[in-house]
Amino acid sequence: MATEEDKGVTSRAEEFLQLFKKGAEFTQELLKENERLRFRLLQLEENSHPRCDDVVVTEANRKLADRVAELEMEKKEILERIAQVERENQDFAERYVEIETENNNLANLYIASYQLHSTLDFCEVLQIITEIIINLIGAEEFAILLLDEKTNELNAVATEGVTREQIPSVKLGGGVIGSVAKTGENFFVDDVSVYRRDFLNPMVCIPLKIKEHVIGVIVIYKLLIQKKSFAPVDYELFTLLAGHAATAIFSSKLYSESERKLSTIQGFIDLLTK
Repeated sequence: MATEEDKGVTSRAEEFLQLFKKGAEFTQELLKENERLRFRLLQLEENSHPRCDDVVVTEANRKLADRVAELEMEKKEILERIAQVERENQDFAERYVEIETENNNLANLYIASYQLHSTLDFCEVLQIITEIIINLIGAEEFAILLLDEKTNELNAVATEGVTREQIPSVKLGGGVIGSVAKTGENFFVDDVSVYRRDFLNPMVCIPLKIKEHVIGVIVIYKLLIQKKSFAPVDYELFTLLAGHAATAIFSSKLYSESERKLSTIQGFIDLLTK
């Protein structure tokens, strides 16, 4: 039979074996963990140094990015060029319209000038001036006044939209009309839209003058309903009327007076010869 002492030795031996087994297991775990960490370290070292394939891919990406940047720059330049061409086309279109307008205006001015000098009949000249003011300028109510050098008064000889009796006689130098006749300077109201008819204070007053000698004026009191303001060509027409209309009126008056005088002389001659 085993003694108490033998039992004690056996128990300590089993405890030692258990402790040794646990130490061996712990050592195995340490070795495994060490192996795992070494493998992870190798992976990290490998990733820290790019492979050849990675370098090639990175270089290709860089070249592609550079090409994209070049294409974006070319696209921007093309868009800017297109915008510039569109602006130039717009400028050309606007200039074309301006040239067409100028050509029409020149044609109207030529026709008006030709008509003014197409006759020496005083009444026909007044009618032509009236048509020009209506059709080319767009006036609805206006009058033509001529200066009587004996009385220094301006009297209406033709009207449109108003009667001759409504237009008062004006002394040279008196009021807007008289001042224009004296100075030979055009007169225009500041704002056509707020003007109200006043026979002594017209919307527009244009002197009829031969060189610096004023023989009368054109006064405008109202524009046609579709005309809201004056265009640049209107001022050119006013300038034309100021000179050409005055010349046509003066020439037709001289011709009419000479015809009357010739008719009177011829009458006396006929009486003397009978």
